[in-house]
Amino acid sequence: MNRSIVEVSDLSHTYMQGTPLAHRALNRVSMQAAKGECIAIIGHTGSGKSTLIQHLNGLFRPQAGKVIVNGLDVSDPKVDIKLLRRQVGLVFQNPEDQLFEKLVGDDIAYGPFKMGLPLAEVKERVEWAMELVGLSFEEMKDRPTFALSGGQKRKIALAGMLALRPKVLVLDEPTAGLDPRSRQELLQRIRRLNQEERLTVIFVSHNMEEVAQLAERVYVMALGQIACEGTPRQIFGNQEILREHHIGTPEAVDILYKLREQGYGVDPGAFLPEEAAAEILKLINR
Repeated sequence: MNRSIVEVSDLSHTYMQGTPLAHRALNRVSMQAAKGECIAIIGHTGSGKSTLIQHLNGLFRPQAGKVIVNGLDVSDPKVDIKLLRRQVGLVFQNPEDQLFEKLVGDDIAYGPFKMGLPLAEVKERVEWAMELVGLSFEEMKDRPTFALSGGQKRKIALAGMLALRPKVLVLDEPTAGLDPRSRQELLQRIRRLNQEERLTVIFVSHNMEEVAQLAERVYVMALGQIACEGTPRQIFGNQEILREHHIGTPEAVDILYKLREQGYGVDPGAFLPEEAAAEILKLINR
C-alpha cells in the first residue's frame, strides 16, 4: 500500500460536551487511506459516519485523538485551515446547500478566486472540473443554479470541489436522491477521478451496490466505533459480519447467499455482477 494520505488515530467526539445532553458520536476511531485509494464508510444512521468525515477538512477539530491529512495535523490550532480545505474537498449529501452563486460558472470559480489565482487559471480550472463531471462549459457556465436538476446540482457541487485540485475527495451519500441513470453516470465519474486522476476518494453510503462498484476497502461503523474493516469481498463474503451489523448486500451477493442456503456450492464473496454470473454459470454447466 502507498503511504497514507489520511491518518485518523483514536479520534473521539462528543456533541454538547459537558451538558446533560452530551452524546458521544465517535469513540477512539482509527482509520487510514492511502494515496489514490477509494474507501467506503458504511453503517446505520447515527453510527458516526458523517461526524468522522467532517473532521477530515476541519469542520470539526479533534477533541481527542489525531487527524492528519497529507501531513497537516487537524488538531494543531496553528494549522492553516484554508490550506487544509484546499487539500480535502467535501461534498455534502444535499448539494443545494453548497451552491450559493447565481450562475453555474461563478459557483465553480468561487474557490479558485478565493485562492487568489489569475483569471486565466481560474477559467482553466473551471473548464477542467466541468469536463471531469460531464458538463459542457459553454452550455452550462451561464445557466442559473436555481434551475438545475438534482443530478446537475450534485455535479456542480463536485466540480466546485475539484476546481480546488484537492488531494482527497470526501463524499457523503454521493448518489442519494438520484434516478438510476444519473446515479450510474455519477459513479462512473467518481471511478474515473479515482483511477485516472489518482484522486483519493472517501465516501459514505447506505447503497451497497455502489460500495461494491467503487470501494477498494470498507470500514463498518457501529455506535461511534470502527466495528470491522476489509475489502468488499471480505465484508460481503462474511455472513457473520453482515448479520451482526445488519449490513445489506448487493443484489448479486443476496442471490448467491440464497443459492448457498439451498445447498449449492457458490462463493458469496463474488460481489461483482460478472463474478456472480460466473458462479451461477458454473452451477448450470454442472
